[in-house]
Amino acid sequence: MRNLMDLLVHVPLKEQWRRIRVGLRAPKDTGEYRYAKDALVCMFGPTTISMFSSVLVALCALFVDVEGGAREFAISYEVNIVEPTTTKLDDLKIEEAKVEEFKPPEPQDLKDMQNLDPNLAPGVASEITTPGPPQEFSSGDTGQGVGVGGDMDTPVVPFAVVMTRSPVIMKGLYGNRTKGGREVALRAYGGGGGGIGLGVTEGAVMRALRWLKKNQQADGSWKNCKPAMTAMAILTYLAHGETPASEEFGPTVEKAIKWMVSNQEQSGLFKGRDGNNYTQPIASYALCEAYGMMKLPLLKTAAEKAVDILIKGQHASGGWNYNCNAEDRDDTSYMGWCAQALKAAKMAGLENEGLNEAMKKAIAGFKKNYHANGTFGYTGPTTGYTGLTGVGVLCLQLLGAARDPECRNAVLWLEKSATFDWDAPWLTSPIYYWYYVTQTKFHCGGDIWNKWNKQFSIQLVKNQQIEKEAIDGPKGKKYDIGYWEPPSGIKGFTDGPVMDTCLCTLQLEVYYRYLPTFKPPVQEGEDKEADSGDIEIKIAPAK
Repeated sequence: MRNLMDLLVHVPLKEQWRRIRVGLRAPKDTGEYRYAKDALVCMFGPTTISMFSSVLVALCALFVDVEGGAREFAISYEVNIVEPTTTKLDDLKIEEAKVEEFKPPEPQDLKDMQNLDPNLAPGVASEITTPGPPQEFSSGDTGQGVGVGGDMDTPVVPFAVVMTRSPVIMKGLYGNRTKGGREVALRAYGGGGGGIGLGVTEGAVMRALRWLKKNQQADGSWKNCKPAMTAMAILTYLAHGETPASEEFGPTVEKAIKWMVSNQEQSGLFKGRDGNNYTQPIASYALCEAYGMMKLPLLKTAAEKAVDILIKGQHASGGWNYNCNAEDRDDTSYMGWCAQALKAAKMAGLENEGLNEAMKKAIAGFKKNYHANGTFGYTGPTTGYTGLTGVGVLCLQLLGAARDPECRNAVLWLEKSATFDWDAPWLTSPIYYWYYVTQTKFHCGGDIWNKWNKQFSIQLVKNQQIEKEAIDGPKGKKYDIGYWEPPSGIKGFTDGPVMDTCLCTLQLEVYYRYLPTFKPPVQEGEDKEADSGDIEIKIAPAK
């Protein structure tokens, strides 16, 4: 895209050189060092750097006395001078990453979830077999001051990635986000699963993307908590395969990324962050995914600086607290954002020191807040907000622990307790909780997913607020726009319609954003040895 690199380098040349000098003296595991290294590559390119090394060797040879006496000789060589890219940033072109063809597997029925025997799941029976809605705990943390805007638990949409032995399978990485890939996935997991699928859900998604476009601020951000909401909007566009190269939404995405990068401080933090700094993991997550799709070196630098803060702020227990501080308080909601950002960093190929270790520790961190009844608590097993169970389940699925007893028992609790009814919302923050439950059930697949898909997809489309012909689209045509607000009488944890619209849209993009955590059996004639190492997941009561 013609101006995308320009958005990342609005820094005077003198200041760039100062940062490079400082960075090269810094330890190699710091963001400053990585910035210096990537900046040198961007400014001069590897060819020029290699040329400098050759010239240095040649100059040294001029002053070598081979046999004790002076010798005269001439050196003849050719050098291809590479102009520093900083002088011609506007001429750079961004190309879409090449991806493999997306071929979704056939969903499997998870028959072992049927006719559950509570005796197979110790500690679960009291919740699973008791009729009635789940109850919020009243003890423990009051929840005041939670989340973006000061008083909410805010989830970030998870980004499933491929890791060794990971239950989350994503063939071709971003290939299913292309137009063709979306259509294939919608047929496989949308309409085929009993939902309304291709066409109807995509119509709601397009209305939402256009609503976000119309409500983008002039500087490229979205209100209220600008960095957090802008990051969530970026994730929503990227989930649909929209990049700065896209025809309709390219300028929108480009301005948003430009705002994010230009509002990152040298430390890796972001200007305008909320008091508890939920901004950090959300923004880290968006930058990781943006780099994964566009592969710009300076996006990598920005993402690594942001992720460094998450890694260094992780507790020995594996959890996180507000502001990534050292206080011994493991907040499931905040932890969810951090874990999802680390997963995105891994997929994007970031090189943060300690990334793999942090992801392994995070599994133990979530389990620390797990209750034997199959739920995840807020800051401990019994500190309320049972809707956070979806956060715990999803993150364990993403981190490779989908078969662990805590995750499997929690899936059973959600299967029994979670409902999607816009007129009779589930718990106190339905959009927040539904978003996570949708992801977890999609990963389970089979009947679990098909049953949920019939509920959530229809109701989300039905309850979108639509403004007719409110925006100009391609070829001068007027298009409808749409957004979501919480069900009537429910406030919940929200930063406003931008957040609610992003969370609802990301639910409707689940079909093609990543593949569920099941894998089809090896087909006859396929080479088993060539398998990627991903494993087949089946949900069953923990023994």
